[in-house]
Amino acid sequence: MNNNWSRRTILKTTAAGLGAGALTPGLAHAQANGAKDRPPPRFLIVLSSFGGANVIDSFLSVRESESANASVVNAYPDSLVQTIGEFRAIDLKSKTIGAIPASFTANQSNFVRKHGQDMMVITHTGTSVNHFVAQQRSVNGNAAWKGRTLQEAVAMTYGEGYAIPNVHLVNGTGFTEKGTDLSLPAYVYGERAPTPNLWPLSLDGYKGVEGAPDRSLFEKARRLRNDQIDPSSEFYKTFGENKRIKHWTSIRGDALRGVEAEDLITKLMLFPDSEEMPLGAHGLKGSELGQKVRDAFPNYAFDPLESQAALAFLLLRYGVSVTVTIGPEGGAVFRKGVTLGRGGLGEGDILNPPISFDFSHNANREVQALMWDRQLRIADKLITLLKSEELADGKSYWDHSMIYFATEFGRSRTRPANAMTFGTGHELNNGSLIISPLANGGRVLGGVNPDTLMTYGFDPETGRPDPGRTMVEKEVYSGIVHALGIDTAGSGLPDMRAMRRTA
Repeated sequence: MNNNWSRRTILKTTAAGLGAGALTPGLAHAQANGAKDRPPPRFLIVLSSFGGANVIDSFLSVRESESANASVVNAYPDSLVQTIGEFRAIDLKSKTIGAIPASFTANQSNFVRKHGQDMMVITHTGTSVNHFVAQQRSVNGNAAWKGRTLQEAVAMTYGEGYAIPNVHLVNGTGFTEKGTDLSLPAYVYGERAPTPNLWPLSLDGYKGVEGAPDRSLFEKARRLRNDQIDPSSEFYKTFGENKRIKHWTSIRGDALRGVEAEDLITKLMLFPDSEEMPLGAHGLKGSELGQKVRDAFPNYAFDPLESQAALAFLLLRYGVSVTVTIGPEGGAVFRKGVTLGRGGLGEGDILNPPISFDFSHNANREVQALMWDRQLRIADKLITLLKSEELADGKSYWDHSMIYFATEFGRSRTRPANAMTFGTGHELNNGSLIISPLANGGRVLGGVNPDTLMTYGFDPETGRPDPGRTMVEKEVYSGIVHALGIDTAGSGLPDMRAMRRTA
């Protein structure tokens, strides 16, 4: 959480809230906190894809007729592979997910047709098949810029003045691990938000508390604790200069009052007032944009990924954050009301297989199809919401945003002869999907060898395919930060001109 709030900052923020006029929440908030001379912010959504989102099972898929080794590599029947612009797409129906009797229908082509102009697929080869290590490197470029993550780089450039610039809504993975550049301001590092659909309840220490005394008395008690009782305690005399203790005391002081002044407990509340969630009985209410978000993500109450995505939109829209990290978690997710152990599962009853993309160990094609469909549906809803809200000067939030599908690695390319259902292992060679009006959209940068299904690189300046080149994590990282308009002078990062729309 931002620990740079001061009493003056809080007063300025309050004044801005009263006099912001036509300014959108994000710009009003940033300008109230000393960012008037800055360009409008750019937003990064890291959509983590746990377990290996394989481009060979999606946008770089290969037809059997194109491969000399079609029977023993993961080349698809020609009838399943669609070509849409520079991209491929797989639409798949299956009655099972490996040994699990659960039918489903998965679609990639609709997304490509709708958003292809903003899609960019880049090939690369990683350096680790360990989940946690590879996840970290997917967001720090293998320590490309002093170890700071993409999220931290965005928060450093655009996050000053935002209440919680960098929020991690998925937890327990390397995608949200703190970077190793310890020179950055504290507000740059990610704030973890467990249980996103309920997390807003933690953003006010007074509202919703039954039988609470008058707020002025509540504030007096806080000041007494913060300014007199704690500083005079033996604990604080001993440990008060510890960096973590100082950060904690800062958070629960001015930083907390700043968050409460923004009324984030209301703005970010996904739930409506209802019998199951009696907000009104506790003096609370749902977000003004709540219905709009619930329409986009109707499973927000029980599906972790939908609840993350719903809150991610509100965090950006209300000027709370400039970067959010979301993604599927390790457990299986079933459609609401599903009863297990009674004759199998119906069509679409499994929303998320166990261990997400990594269940490809058991059933590669089915799992890849199901998970790509899930991730793309989430991205589509986020893009639609961001397009519907104006940021400034006739430009929408989406015009200033990027979604990066971060994943650890690809999946192995071979299969038993002519098998349709088979498992795969971890493979360093892969590629990534980036969706943004800021990126060089409508492009595949790099290519794939149809006989081995291994991807190869591209010229960093022109984007021309180069079968003799392998792209590395540092280059992917550099291309993303440059497309987001981040100044990297002195960083030593390579110029990846081919990855951004404008010079």
